[in-house]
Amino acid sequence: MARHRARQQALQLLFQWDLRRTPPEEIIRGYYDSLLIGEDTAIPPRRDPFAQRLFRGVLEHLGDIDGRITRHAEHWKIQRMPTVDRNILRIGVYEMLRTDTPPAVAIDEALELARRFSGEESVHFVNGVLDAVRKELSEAPAAKA
Repeated sequence: MARHRARQQALQLLFQWDLRRTPPEEIIRGYYDSLLIGEDTAIPPRRDPFAQRLFRGVLEHLGDIDGRITRHAEHWKIQRMPTVDRNILRIGVYEMLRTDTPPAVAIDEALELARRFSGEESVHFVNGVLDAVRKELSEAPAAKA
């Protein structure tokens, strides 16, 4: 499965978790079970490892991720952000911090998610926050030297 589709799945999983705050395994099981509704086949849909890695990784590092988002989202508390935007940002930050995805790709993918699942204002907001996080990360090694 392409990573783009995996990011969409991760966003849907995070959205459900953010609204219900139930255990991740329950969210995953419920998500994939819902894909079977109306299907004539008994073969369950394939679980995407990258989608699950993003979902679980965001939850594992939620404090750090939300802290970074909060620092760069001027005049926005994370709880007041639209749920979709908040979780798009979380995926983008997680990818920049914890995966081999180049930051530019992580940002572009987040913008595509915002275009598809949110609105044009959200695209600009997501871009601004993630670009600020990217700059912070690129400056971090220079600050340590």
